[in-house]
Amino acid sequence: MAYHFKNAEECWRSIMSDVKGNASLLSEIKKFAKENTAPTNIVFGTSGWRGEIGTDYTFNNVRIVTTAIIEMFKNINAELLNALGVKNFEEIKKRGVIVGHDNRFLGPEFANSVMGLLAREGIQVYYAGEATTPELSASIEMLNAAAAINLTPSHNPANYAGFKFNPADGGPAGIEITNIIEKKANQLMANNKIIPEILPKKVEKINTIKLYENFLRQRGTLNIEKIRSFIQKEDCFICIDHVHGATRKKPSLLLGESDKISYLRTEDDYLFGGIPPEPSARNLQLVMDALKERKNRFKLGVIMDPDGDRIRFTDGNRDITMNHFGAMVLHFLYTYKNLSGVLVKSVATSNFGNAIAQKLGIPIKETAVGFKNFRPYMLQNARDRAIVSYEESDGISGYNNTLEKDALFGLLIALEMMAVTGKNISEYLSGLEEEFGAYYPERAGIEVERSLAGAPLAKKLSHLVEKFKIGRELSIGGERKIIASVITVDGIKIILDDNSWFLVRPSGTEPKVRFYIETRSQKELPAMIDTVKSITKEVLE
Repeated sequence: MAYHFKNAEECWRSIMSDVKGNASLLSEIKKFAKENTAPTNIVFGTSGWRGEIGTDYTFNNVRIVTTAIIEMFKNINAELLNALGVKNFEEIKKRGVIVGHDNRFLGPEFANSVMGLLAREGIQVYYAGEATTPELSASIEMLNAAAAINLTPSHNPANYAGFKFNPADGGPAGIEITNIIEKKANQLMANNKIIPEILPKKVEKINTIKLYENFLRQRGTLNIEKIRSFIQKEDCFICIDHVHGATRKKPSLLLGESDKISYLRTEDDYLFGGIPPEPSARNLQLVMDALKERKNRFKLGVIMDPDGDRIRFTDGNRDITMNHFGAMVLHFLYTYKNLSGVLVKSVATSNFGNAIAQKLGIPIKETAVGFKNFRPYMLQNARDRAIVSYEESDGISGYNNTLEKDALFGLLIALEMMAVTGKNISEYLSGLEEEFGAYYPERAGIEVERSLAGAPLAKKLSHLVEKFKIGRELSIGGERKIIASVITVDGIKIILDDNSWFLVRPSGTEPKVRFYIETRSQKELPAMIDTVKSITKEVLE
């Protein structure tokens, strides 16, 4: 059958309208991805460059970004050398670059485009194949590689692909690196550069999950043998939903084969069954249902996104997001494993962790949104070293672990938590809420005119600072509250005298204003959301 789509965007709309009936149209997307040589604007956001496959994420544009990275390698100044963690291009060639991808459409083919260009320059290339973000981060350390390129858009819908770059420390690339990649790539785009396909002649295939396990054992924060023993000996049931992502098969290699573990959505499905493959409350329902049918003493369920950098938890009784789980990990590592350091979290994340940290005398570091902002506290030589680093968007890493978000670490530490405390995670959480107080986080937002996206929106929202002064009284749902403090590290965060708060910040990529809200009682949430929306709309008008 002949198809007549003007572009990949139109074709994707047809595919996503009926993923079962129109999956065969992916062959058309492949043609667009190969034949479309139109330039695009390369922007590395909080977690790499992302684009729609066949529209802006094309084979030529992937080769352009790879070429920009190679040019960066060849023309390194002193500041960039320090950021990359290398001495010169010769060292990069010798130490090599790891290339991997999640299991989205055309992942291996895009990887070949990257590896061919790297290998042509004499750079040692390690091919990870289908791998998760934390595996690649740990593998850089274990192989002493110079960098890694991970072709994934994380939890974005099926029509997206992505490009992450990690320097020699294994963490997300900072802006001092990504700004250069963007600049060089966009210069090539402006010249309508066409870069021919070069297939890699020599690459070394690596086993990243084995390297990751060795990394965990070397770092020593987790006790893998204790976790395996718990699964073997206790009356437990574990349910893991992979949402057709690259985390599939990985937990069984870390935990060992067991009939006490159930794995959901492990089949190949480039379209993720038509759902956004994110660890959302809605997507967690399959795991919740599976756990509710079981009578085991210990139960744990998780859902992980396609590249294994986000995770959400349940034991069948409660849906536990990172807002609460990260705080639980802080308490567990400090109290049960005697680790000292600081709590690191984004300003958009619940203050439940703050309450625990303050009572235990643990210093708190709040950063702008984006996991890459945690790097200074996660380095092994950091003066203020993180006990745990986490953000409300379901990303976590811990003491001595990878500098990337790590869903596998989250799964393992939840199991060790159960093994050590003898409690299900909702039981542990309830005990912490009794001791440190309950917190109720929520997210909301409003859309604005497309012309406002970016700098104009940020400028308008900056006027909120004038409205919110310490000591000012606010009426929220008829309740009188006083502004106790104001944080402007990313947007504007208003903390009230009862420790409830709200954060207003512009989206970096969409015409939206995002609200992050937390109250001390669930019944106050609707009133707080209404108040924040009203105040924001007033400023925008």
